[in-house]
Amino acid sequence: MKTQRAFAPTSLLAVLACIGLACAPAQNESAEAGDAEQGGEHPAAPSVFAEIGTDLATVEEKLVGLAEAMNEDHYGWRPMEGVRSAAELFMHVTADNYLLPALAGTPLPEHTGITPTDYESVLAFEASITDRQAIIDEMKASFAHLREALAAVDPVMAGHELEFFGQTSTVQGLWFLTAVHLHEHLGNGITYARANQVVPPWSRGEG
Repeated sequence: MKTQRAFAPTSLLAVLACIGLACAPAQNESAEAGDAEQGGEHPAAPSVFAEIGTDLATVEEKLVGLAEAMNEDHYGWRPMEGVRSAAELFMHVTADNYLLPALAGTPLPEHTGITPTDYESVLAFEASITDRQAIIDEMKASFAHLREALAAVDPVMAGHELEFFGQTSTVQGLWFLTAVHLHEHLGNGITYARANQVVPPWSRGEG
């Protein structure tokens, strides 16, 4: 009886092992067949920077569309005292389109006068352009700069650490911040437009 008790579990394990080995090829063949039925190998996912680029293109189109839809009078409008006017909002977006890539080492256009470590220089640039069309032109130029900076990012550097705004982040984190910042101010821009009875172009089928 003792021998049988010792033998039974060992035999059971051996049987289960054999079953597992016998089934493994069939399972692998089944998985391979499933992949074949679905078109073979799955395509590689695009890099996070490619995804961010797609998002930024949409935000750019909407922000520029709002800036062009609002007239000179709208540019002087502000929700209340102490809050940015529409013109100041668009120039803030423009300035940070230049500033944020610079925090990762992208050279700044000389005409901005911006120094990444001196936020007063950023504020000075924001106040340097007040004409509606000049603001629109400069915002377009800043988005072109932003696209070029993103295109130059090596995905291998995604986890490279950066120090900015008193915190430690990464190259990837900086570009997430860039996208979030633009979405935040797109929301502001929509609110400013609606408050002035300006319908965003994409809501009326023009963009």
